Amino acid sequence: MARILIAEDEDALCAMCARALSMDGHDVKTACDGSDALEVLTREDGRFDVLLTDVRMPIMDGIALALAVARDFSHLAIVLMTAYADQRERAHGLDALIQDVITKPFTVAALRDAVNTALAVKARA
Repeated sequence: MARILIAEDEDALCAMCARALSMDGHDVKTACDGSDALEVLTREDGRFDVLLTDVRMPIMDGIALALAVARDFSHLAIVLMTAYADQRERAHGLDALIQDVITKPFTVAALRDAVNTALAVKARA
């Protein structure tokens, strides 16, 4: 299946997302913030299919991470997660770079749908 990198600073949510996507057969790696995610991407030469990232995180937020990924690893599909309406509006300014924005709290089904849609769009590109 796909290689997915999750950048999320909330441990329980990160673990839930990783578990759900792993159960679907995906190879999942996690990072605790955007800076950590960028290090993982660089270390692994961008060999991921999807970046699933929270918008609001310490050190480097998901918007800054999405911009860096679009610049350095443009083949990655990007899905943002947020619980904040103002952050969702900020993310919509990046429509050309991201596949979807999912609102927290979300269901496992919504997570799977967002990732599967991102993968399908990536496959058509």
